[in-house]
Amino acid sequence: MDDLDARLIAALRQDGRAPLSKLADILSVSRGTVQNRLDRLIANGIILGFTVRVKDMAGTERIRAIMMIEVVGRNTRRVVQSLQKIPEILSLHTTNGAWDLIAEIEVASLIDFDRVLNSVRLIEGIARSETNLLLAPA
Repeated sequence: MDDLDARLIAALRQDGRAPLSKLADILSVSRGTVQNRLDRLIANGIILGFTVRVKDMAGTERIRAIMMIEVVGRNTRRVVQSLQKIPEILSLHTTNGAWDLIAEIEVASLIDFDRVLNSVRLIEGIARSETNLLLAPA
């Protein structure tokens, strides 16, 4: 990946729906160059897909939380595989420091939240976890 690829990705992060002609103008290259670069970035797995960002919904009924997880020994791969099967876990990241994994959770109700917490507690290889509810955007 070179500087042009990095600038193309940056432009797409700003506007993922930008037409190729607009991207070409921004990058000062031809439309064909943008198309070829984009195709290559997708084919090589650098760009994994495109998504939509939505405004945080203050006051929404959905319950969101961040869970920090400590894994026992060398069980990280198995724990990650188990956590990835829980649909309410939106994202899962390895991290450094006191915790091994960070999970983002979203559920419809406190009953669902309790169910997810119980599911996580049953996963073999988890030493402990701490969960914080996300209250409102800052």
